[in-house]
Amino acid sequence: MSDWNTQTIKEFRANEGKVGGPFEGAPMVLLHHRGRNSGREYVAPTMYLADDTGPDVIYVFASNGGAAANPAWYRNLIAAGKTTIERDTETYAVTVHDVTGPERDRIYAIHAGRYPGFAEYERQTAGIRTIPVLELKRSS
Repeated sequence: MSDWNTQTIKEFRANEGKVGGPFEGAPMVLLHHRGRNSGREYVAPTMYLADDTGPDVIYVFASNGGAAANPAWYRNLIAAGKTTIERDTETYAVTVHDVTGPERDRIYAIHAGRYPGFAEYERQTAGIRTIPVLELKRSS
């Protein structure tokens, strides 16, 4: 795990899900995932978009900072179909659904409109890959 991830995770946990720096004020979540091949446990901090229909659904974006490849956590979550997240002061289980087509485009556009860096990531990956959007839904 990078030093940036380690520091962000510590700050998130110490401040009830809030972080500073370039992500100050942004909604953040910690994604727990297990390596598909290694079996190792990982935690990835990322921004999310809350669904406007209720608190049990959020969306995360596998932007990987505009890199040409999807982040490892994306492949791990798709393979598992479920995971645990830390959001604000809560830790809970979620199911994972890959959002595609027009619905993916709609959700990504909302997020990019709020956070222009995500629009830039999409420009950087144009013709290389479509940045995946995952729906994370609270499960019982």
